[in-house]
Amino acid sequence: MRALITGGAGFIGSHLAEELLRGKNSVTIIDNLSTGSIENIEHIKNDKLFEYYIDTIMNVKLMKKLIKNCDVVYHLAAAVGVKYVIDNPLESIKTNVGGTEIVLECANKFGKKKTLMASTSEIYGKNMHGHVAFKETDDRVLGATTIPRWSYSCTKALDEFLALAYYREKKLPIIIARFFNTCGPRQTGRYGMVLPRFVRQALSGRPITVYGDGNQTRCFTYVGDVVKALVSLTHSRRAVGEIFNLGNPRSLSINELARKVKKITSSKSKIEHIPYEKAYEKGFEDMKHRQADITKIKNFINFRPTVGIDEIISKTADYFKG
Repeated sequence: MRALITGGAGFIGSHLAEELLRGKNSVTIIDNLSTGSIENIEHIKNDKLFEYYIDTIMNVKLMKKLIKNCDVVYHLAAAVGVKYVIDNPLESIKTNVGGTEIVLECANKFGKKKTLMASTSEIYGKNMHGHVAFKETDDRVLGATTIPRWSYSCTKALDEFLALAYYREKKLPIIIARFFNTCGPRQTGRYGMVLPRFVRQALSGRPITVYGDGNQTRCFTYVGDVVKALVSLTHSRRAVGEIFNLGNPRSLSINELARKVKKITSSKSKIEHIPYEKAYEKGFEDMKHRQADITKIKNFINFRPTVGIDEIISKTADYFKG
């Protein structure tokens, strides 16, 4: 199989490239390195089955060439991370919507290539019903358009609408995976990702900074579990035309996460709370709870997370130490 990964030098994309190469698949990636890193693929650059392009998915001529020569597309390229989206709102919208449209159009034009599109749990917006886990069919509750952080949710929702429209009207084989806090080695905390930020702070002895009151809850999924699921989804005929939550159903509060990171890293760092407005911007809104219902993906590919939060923290800490 010949696979194309957009955003392939990113955290998840580089692990997916490794997983596909282990299966003796040919892998091509494209990444503009806006949030990815050449270091993420340094160890596989000389693999005979691997090639890479440092360019943008907005390069239509190149995308036509790459998609024409592949069998399956893993579309992971996107502006990601709350902080990155807030700091780069225009670029984020253009990349997430315009880039996805280019990928889908090319995939449809050149042989209706099977396309797995990465989406996000941000889709669900503000959780208004307590600790109930989200199902793929749940309604979305979003804040005002004057609050930039919701633009990411809206662009990814539009991506999903686009993908499903191509599936329904053009019969393009589409699969959508909504990620819930994928974590592990190579993930950077620069763009608002909480777990690597906590780990780096703990290892350096700096304060572990919790935004808000820390009672908000999240679930965390190991990147190795995620990329195996992505490959399995593209091998499943039943998965075409479907949306899947991809996460670990076990959630914990951000305060609990901070305490775990401090304990597992044997850190002497203090845990400090910072108001959202100081961390991001005035009027920032967050969702109180976000938990994945993974019943559907279990039924389709028998997905079950194998790595728990303690081990994810340990693996991430080992990576930063190295």
